[in-house]
Amino acid sequence: MGTELQKMGLSENEPPEIWNINKPDYVVKIHRAYFESGAKAVTTNTFGANRIKLAEYGLVNRLEDINAAGVRLAREAVGEKGFVVGSIGPLGVFIEPLGDLSFDEAYDIFYEQARALIRAGADAIILETMSDLGEIRAALLAAKDAGDISVIASMTYAERERTLTGTDPETAAVVLESLGAHAVGVNCSGGPKELEKVVEILCRATNLPVLVEPNAGMPELINGRTMFKETPQSMANYSKKFVSLGAVMVGSCCGSTPEHTAAIAGELQGLKPNHRSRLFPLRAAGRSRTEKIGHNCFPVIIGERINPTGKKYLADEIREGKTKVIKADAISKEKAGAHLLDVNVGVPGVDEPALMKAAVQAVQSTVNAPLVLDSSNPCTLEAGLKAYHGKAVVNSVTAETESLKKILPLVKRYGAAVIGLCLDERGIPESAEERLKAAARILEYAQDLGIPSKDLIIDCLTLAVSAEPRSALVTLESIELVRKILGLPTVLGVSNISFGLPMRSVLNRAFLTAALERGLDAAIINPLDTDMLDAFYAGAMIAGRDKNAEHYVARFSQTVNEKKGESQVKDKELPSDKEPKMHPLMEAVIRGDRENITSLVEKSLDEKINPMDILDKYLIPALEEVGRKYEKGEYFLPQLMLSADAMQEAFKRLKPELERVEKRYRGTVVLATVKGDIHDIGKNIVAIMLKNHGFNVVDLGKNIPNETIIEAAQREKAEVIGLSALMTTTMPRMGEIIDIIKKNNLPFKVIVGGAAVTERYAREIGADGYGKDAVAAVNIVSKLMEGKI
Repeated sequence: MGTELQKMGLSENEPPEIWNINKPDYVVKIHRAYFESGAKAVTTNTFGANRIKLAEYGLVNRLEDINAAGVRLAREAVGEKGFVVGSIGPLGVFIEPLGDLSFDEAYDIFYEQARALIRAGADAIILETMSDLGEIRAALLAAKDAGDISVIASMTYAERERTLTGTDPETAAVVLESLGAHAVGVNCSGGPKELEKVVEILCRATNLPVLVEPNAGMPELINGRTMFKETPQSMANYSKKFVSLGAVMVGSCCGSTPEHTAAIAGELQGLKPNHRSRLFPLRAAGRSRTEKIGHNCFPVIIGERINPTGKKYLADEIREGKTKVIKADAISKEKAGAHLLDVNVGVPGVDEPALMKAAVQAVQSTVNAPLVLDSSNPCTLEAGLKAYHGKAVVNSVTAETESLKKILPLVKRYGAAVIGLCLDERGIPESAEERLKAAARILEYAQDLGIPSKDLIIDCLTLAVSAEPRSALVTLESIELVRKILGLPTVLGVSNISFGLPMRSVLNRAFLTAALERGLDAAIINPLDTDMLDAFYAGAMIAGRDKNAEHYVARFSQTVNEKKGESQVKDKELPSDKEPKMHPLMEAVIRGDRENITSLVEKSLDEKINPMDILDKYLIPALEEVGRKYEKGEYFLPQLMLSADAMQEAFKRLKPELERVEKRYRGTVVLATVKGDIHDIGKNIVAIMLKNHGFNVVDLGKNIPNETIIEAAQREKAEVIGLSALMTTTMPRMGEIIDIIKKNNLPFKVIVGGAAVTERYAREIGADGYGKDAVAAVNIVSKLMEGKI
């Protein structure tokens, strides 16, 4: 739609959506052209018709009218023979913890637009070109709440089949399916070749209908015109491949024309999609990782002890609203081998829901492991479920009627999995058969609410054998019954077995291996206990749960190598540490520990470390390491931004000290999004990264005229100008600015970037550098300042 509107004269100073009001005939004409070319459905011209985007043009008061007109015009074009799909795009800002927008605020904005589209008669809603899993979760819930309508949830992927914020296609499918999407998909993201792997993964990860809408290649500006290189026939050839992979809805996105649609429709004529009917285990997901539990999968470890019970230091920190220890615990347990992490903030006399939200945001920003939210308080659970950007496991629900009524509706609404405890109003059943009945009751209630059995895992309960000598046998029998009769996976908190006895760890290990042999799928244990971990991997192999001893060999090959390394170190009489301990300041930047980095700077200053050394030896190298991790795909945008935030806090404290010690000038960079373009997320990230590397940054904002940018660079005596443009229609402004600089022999170097900008285009317009992303931009600016380019 956007490309076709541009051909008809859409100005860079107006949003496409306003043509629903001002030039409706053109919109109808475009819809009709695609429909008559073979499209079965058209998406409304409402992609950016949300409150935040419309505010940029002073059009918030027209929101209802613009969305309603979008539906009406599409219906006029296709009549009753075609489907009208209401288009909802991203908000253009990040939600917490990456940005300032709360989950509830994002939900309200999406709800407002979805309701307008549904009231106007849309047949379905598509959430498209989403890059943040947290944002699309809010959008999906809002769209479903706005009316009884099918919702397609589509994300856009970049390099390594990851979204901008690091989500892989499997994780997206798991989270969106659990939240109730009627179909999932991928759109935009480059040409059809770039989407082939994404479609393949999506189709393996879900039985839901899968949609694919590639661009007609990446846009290029040739002789002042936006060109897309994919021909109608090449797009049609790929569409057949998509169907063979399992896609059931095939279309096209940016740069495609009615001719592309006609070719695709012709190629798909008479084809039937492949039937997909896979059985999936329970799946829990973080933002960028999915873990599978049960259904013949290798057992998993749920890391315990992020729990204030019996830990005064953690309880005190939680009361103070801090998360330093929680984050450190999460990092250490994931590194030690936990597949999931249990999070509990239950401390008397605190605002537990607020603390659960803070803890979830802190932990999910620090580790990739999926989270188990541990509370019996519905308000606390809901706060955590809203804050979480993945598919959590709720710990827990019982077979008591009150618990079932309070907990399971939250599980259903937020697409979580849940641990069911085998206890009811009478307490903990004494026999395995009675525990089975409690589990069956939970299953029945869950299924009545529409929660699939694959999202339920049963805790058969571990009691202290010191008090109940037969309790271990009852628990083991219960595991077998639940698995065989109900077909559900099981979980245990293992260490309860040894309460009140000496040498607890010995008994814990023995019970764990016995439980694994009976079919235990998830063990809640302390992953920092290496003997317990050894027992876990050995027990899983002996129980026949480790195909080809793959996990056992990986575990103990690593251990043997480490021990060899230790012995070699001892022989040479060197320190036993395998690598030098990282300075706490570096660690804080790399982990994004904004909360504690100021105190670490204070400590370093108290130790008489030169402020310049703090910056040059610790902070800058740490940020460079974050950049390297980002480039290698180990870190994604969330980690990059958190590290940048931590660096900003450190620099804020260090700045007055640096000014007293030495006036050091790394150079001034003027940044701007060019005239006619209101997109600035990428430019804002570049600004943060440049500031953290010690550059003086003058950020002019977005939609900035050429003359204003040049004048600012002259006024600020800048060495470098950084220009951003998202749309091909605004990219020419970059070339115009460079021409002005060269014509007037001005001393500025220019670096360019943006979604549609390529290295080739940067060379063609005479730019001095191309910033593919924020990390690349910093590297290029550094080289420009040093005269290396």
